[in-house]
Amino acid sequence: MRVRVKICGITRVEDALSAVEQGADAIGLVFYAPSPRAVSIEQAAAIAQQIPAFVSVVGLFVNAEESFVKEVTSRVALDLLQFHGDETPEQCARYGLPFIKAVRVKSDTNLVQCAKDYAASRALLLDTYTEGVAGGTGHVFDWGLIPPGLDKPVILAGGLTADNVAAAIRQVMPYAVDVSGGVEASKGIKDAAKIAAFMQQVYL
Repeated sequence: MRVRVKICGITRVEDALSAVEQGADAIGLVFYAPSPRAVSIEQAAAIAQQIPAFVSVVGLFVNAEESFVKEVTSRVALDLLQFHGDETPEQCARYGLPFIKAVRVKSDTNLVQCAKDYAASRALLLDTYTEGVAGGTGHVFDWGLIPPGLDKPVILAGGLTADNVAAAIRQVMPYAVDVSGGVEASKGIKDAAKIAAFMQQVYL
C-alpha cells in the first residue's frame, strides 16, 4: 500500500506549492497561536486557495474554542480537521467535517482504547509525548509502543526526517506519515530540497 504524506506547519503559499509539486497528499495549517508555525485565518485562506484538487488541506487545532474553529472553517477551505489537544470525541465531531485525532504517545498510552474512543475519526495521528508541549517537538517516540493491527489508520509523526522515515515505514507500516520540522530551513519556513529528499525516502 502506498504511504501518504502530510507536510504540516505550512505558512507560505510557495511552501505549499513546493509540497504539492513533490507529491504530498496533504498540507497542514496550524491554528494554535503559541506555535512558531501558526497562521492567521487570512494567511490560511490565501494558502488553501492555491491548493489544487486531490490534495487535502488540514486545519490543526489545540483545545480551541468552538467559536474559533467555526470561524476558521467558515473562512478557510479545509478538507479535514486535526485535533491535537484534549478534545473529546464529541468535541471533535461537532463541526460537520471529517477529523483526525492526535495522540501523544508515552509508555502507558492505551492506543487500542484511543481507537475505540475516537471511532468516528478518520485516523489516529501518533506523535511524541513531551510534558507541556502540544506537538512539534522534533523528537521520535518508541515506535514499538504501537500495537500491530490497530483498528484505525495510523498517521506517524514525531521527529521524522529523510534520514529515518524509510525505517519508520518499514517498522510501523503506517497509512501515512506527517512531517514538519524535518523539512524546514527554519521554524515555519520549508526547504524544497528537504521536502524532495523526504519524499524520495518515503517512496523507496
